[in-house]
Amino acid sequence: MSESIVKNKSYQLALDGVNLFKLLQERKEFMLSKQFLRSITSVGANVREAINAQSKADFIHKLSISQKECDESF
Repeated sequence: MSESIVKNKSYQLALDGVNLFKLLQERKEFMLSKQFLRSITSVGANVREAINAQSKADFIHKLSISQKECDESF
């Protein structure tokens, strides 16, 4: 089975998000950076949960949570 494009892109998003987090920390934006890090890394976590969902409804629900976290990050 081939790798999931969404899984790969969410992983890259998390890596890019961590780099932005570091930049925000350097600029002393502590509260903003911590919330950003939580929401941006949650996207990938929820995508991985969706991949392992037990039903189609569970899959859709987990991906919708991931979408909300992505929206919160930007």
